[in-house]
Amino acid sequence: MSTSEPMGAVRTDLHDVPKPTLVDPGVTLLGPSISPKARISLYSDVEWEEFVLEWVCAIDENYVQIKRFGGAGDKGADIAAFKTVNGLEGAWDCFQCKHYAAQLALSDILPEILKIILATLNGDCVFPDSYQILAPRGCSTPCGRTLSSPEKLKRAFLEKVADGVPLVKGLKAEQIFDIRAYAEGLDFSRFKSVELDAVLQVHGNTPWHAARFATALRPRPAALPAPDEPAVHETRYVQQLVEVFAQRFPAEGLTSESIASNSKVGESFRRHRETFYKAESLRLYARDSVPAGTFEKLQDDIYGGVVDTLEGEHPSAHSKMTSVLGLVGQLDLNRHRLITVAEIDDRKGICHQLANVDRIVWVTDG
Repeated sequence: MSTSEPMGAVRTDLHDVPKPTLVDPGVTLLGPSISPKARISLYSDVEWEEFVLEWVCAIDENYVQIKRFGGAGDKGADIAAFKTVNGLEGAWDCFQCKHYAAQLALSDILPEILKIILATLNGDCVFPDSYQILAPRGCSTPCGRTLSSPEKLKRAFLEKVADGVPLVKGLKAEQIFDIRAYAEGLDFSRFKSVELDAVLQVHGNTPWHAARFATALRPRPAALPAPDEPAVHETRYVQQLVEVFAQRFPAEGLTSESIASNSKVGESFRRHRETFYKAESLRLYARDSVPAGTFEKLQDDIYGGVVDTLEGEHPSAHSKMTSVLGLVGQLDLNRHRLITVAEIDDRKGICHQLANVDRIVWVTDG
């Protein structure tokens, strides 16, 4: 068998794509309402591929790694999802993205089947467990019926792999022989098309869906209450609260162990901890509902909104904290996606999150 590559020069570099990202995370998309399908119809080839990548990342297949082939010469695979550390030399699924103005015809699909078979014969990969074709407008009825009939699809392919047929133009006779021989033994049920409705149903549960299509965020579950005893991850902001109340009531001898049961400040201390846990619940919700960086952008803007007050003159640390926590509820944060599901206590809790990493310090020397 010849190892030449008649399909032209190809790029073999891969770009590892562990997590898709969107530009400018954390702000709302403006403009008239338009359905996800309508938006997708306006996508470029690259945008469609990025959307499919997000969907692949959401498929519950426990892929070890997902890679995106760069540029032209994809050898029949736009996105490769590996099931083992052996990558293309082990079990994997192949995803081919086609953003055409019309429905796919069988003549659009047969060349892709040829490319992946050639890549397999040339030793570029083992044949994928599944070869999934995704197109916004789907397949024409004849094409869809053929894809749903593996033996019929095989016969259609073999008819087009013969001397003088345009599909194999430029291939040598020995290559055509090898392709036909391989196809004869291949299970063509591995080829399938995926409907856009099914893709959108899965994509709707990803962190990218609401930001990409300007839809409402999913309902937010109730926040878990703060545990009776502060956890290790609360150490710094709790320490800061103790310092604030100890400065205000020096005779009480407050410590992190005694403050919750203190008659003067215990209830206030517990309320502050509840707001911290509400903000933590918002952070966890954001992780699964909006693009990476969205929650951090909200934290940054809250810090930017209160920092001048934080650095101003205050008669006491308690006065400083009260002023900042009062101000944070008045900040205009409507451009942030998460504000639609956030409450005032979430904003206050974010201030305590910032105190937990010393971006906010209530008690300063002098």
